[in-house]
Amino acid sequence: MDFHGSAPRASIGAFPQTRMRRNRRHQWLRRLVAENRLGVEDLIWPIFVVEGEGKRQPVASMPGVDRLSVDLLADAVGEAGDLGIPAVAVFPYMAQKLKTPDAREALNPDNLVCRAVHAIKESQPGVGVICDAALDPYNSDGHDGLVRDGDVLNDETIEALQRQAVVQAEAGCDVIAPSDMMDGRVGAIRKALDEAGFEHVAILSYAAKFASAFYGPFRDAVGSKPALKGDKKTYQMNPANGDEALREAALDIAEGADMVIVKPGLPYLDIIHRVKTAFGVPTFAYSVSGEYAMLKAAAEVGRLDYEASLMEILMSFKRAGANGVLTYAALDAARLLKDAES
Repeated sequence: MDFHGSAPRASIGAFPQTRMRRNRRHQWLRRLVAENRLGVEDLIWPIFVVEGEGKRQPVASMPGVDRLSVDLLADAVGEAGDLGIPAVAVFPYMAQKLKTPDAREALNPDNLVCRAVHAIKESQPGVGVICDAALDPYNSDGHDGLVRDGDVLNDETIEALQRQAVVQAEAGCDVIAPSDMMDGRVGAIRKALDEAGFEHVAILSYAAKFASAFYGPFRDAVGSKPALKGDKKTYQMNPANGDEALREAALDIAEGADMVIVKPGLPYLDIIHRVKTAFGVPTFAYSVSGEYAMLKAAAEVGRLDYEASLMEILMSFKRAGANGVLTYAALDAARLLKDAES
């Protein structure tokens, strides 16, 4: 029997004939027998954009992360592209005056995200652009969907998301990423994109997005925390549930999702593995703001080595089965990977 209780594929030798340390003796040999590999091509960089010119606003709860005005995006995304990072994911910090109960600014073809996408595609056409399809940055209630009498509305939200996705595709977005967790939204967005002539635009669905305590710094970064009334537990998943995550992923794939995300990442490695094993579709981990802030805080007080811990965490996602990782540390990781190659 092997360690998992099934018949071994081959007989396992015994010490001293078998010495597991032989394959660990040399750095070149460790590289040769490595079971998983992490590359720059596995990284997606989430970026925050803000109104104005020449603005670089540090996010206090995420050391090293800034909100950038549209005019500064070209250089930032250019650096990412030069490092080999294949794609960025754009998130807006909206002015309070633009937040309304109907989240109408999300549907504005000249909104902050659309202008950011235009700027990125004009200056860095070789870098992929992923747009978040959700209403929380634009909603005066701070929720991912439209709210009536305290209830987050499913079907009415989907209609808004369809229009939002088309507006983003018109701006040049390559991938629409619905993060709202409304039932049926992937199929509806796919239909809207196809009918508008954007059948080539992919959908990267947040298939298993959990109601997590690790999102706090992100809500600071996009400014949705002060507006949020109540919590998001009626539409984001219960952290106790794994089988439900597979049902969610199955539904999204059936509705037309080309790729799926599990969010957060590190506390849900088991879900990443189960989704990838069950469906075999491109599966991504989102290493969320709380994970990033936690690592940064531990490193700042000398409890952890930031660089070594970061690379170990990223490798854990690959080992779990992720094709890639959305991480705020993408630039740091890319530089480390490049240095390791030289």
